[in-house]
Amino acid sequence: MKETKITYDKEMLFTLLKGHGVDHTERIGPDIAIDYGPDGEIHGIEILYASEHLNLKEKPEVIIENLKPIFSR
Repeated sequence: MKETKITYDKEMLFTLLKGHGVDHTERIGPDIAIDYGPDGEIHGIEILYASEHLNLKEKPEVIIENLKPIFSR
């Protein structure tokens, strides 16, 4: 099951797409890193100084769609 978590503050934006661990990390710029899992898929994205790179003045509105329930009755 896919796990998605977004963490944001003015210094960093981190998106966790899968919670299965990181196999290796590739830097695509001085402040941007992509985490790959053992399956070769992207598991996380980190952007340092996110407010500057994304030109954010305030905390952004985050919309998450297609969530699956974590428990059932």
